[in-house]
Amino acid sequence: MSFKYGLEIIALLAIIGFCSLFLYTSSIMSDAEFAGSDTVGSSQIAELTGKAEEDYQPLIGQWVPPSGEIESALFALQAAIGGIFVGWVFGYWKGQKKTA
Repeated sequence: MSFKYGLEIIALLAIIGFCSLFLYTSSIMSDAEFAGSDTVGSSQIAELTGKAEEDYQPLIGQWVPPSGEIESALFALQAAIGGIFVGWVFGYWKGQKKTA
């Protein structure tokens, strides 16, 4: 027995699962603060070494965009490139199915 819409069903289940986990987590942690991995990482290093978090200096400096608009534009560009790549992969798979 083969399913004609197997990939669509799996994608739908994955979306439903993600949404339910997101809603469940957000309902439990109403006072949670979101922090970036740099903040969490430096606080963990400070905790492990016993030094103050302000004394931590990363080995490689990070570039900070001049404004929030540039940061948002770079994030949108990254998302667009990722979307193009994912679309190309799915198009390639669909083309392979049509030729086979």
